[in-house]
Amino acid sequence: MSSDSPTPQSSDANQPKPQRKTWSVPLGELCATTNAANQIPGHVMLLAIARHCSGDWGEVCQEDWLSNDEAMEVGNRILSAYTAPDGVKFWIITEWDCSVTTVLLPDDY
Repeated sequence: MSSDSPTPQSSDANQPKPQRKTWSVPLGELCATTNAANQIPGHVMLLAIARHCSGDWGEVCQEDWLSNDEAMEVGNRILSAYTAPDGVKFWIITEWDCSVTTVLLPDDY
């Protein structure tokens, strides 16, 4: 995962993910952009946050999945990607120091 622009790729979403490790991601302060709060139902957002917290990075490509696993070990930013049932794509980003986790739409980045 590059530090300047995350690139989740839905075309890789159907590829098998690497063996999943169990993580406990510290979220820090939890926030959402206005767009995300307006477009993603609360229960959908909470489910995605729970997945992110446990190391289920959602719909990122395999390379980003592995980068997130590595980030958990060395202290880098973590990006997960999800799609709400109505098709709205959104990301969850936990900063490198785990001080803030943000739910946002790709256009908000």
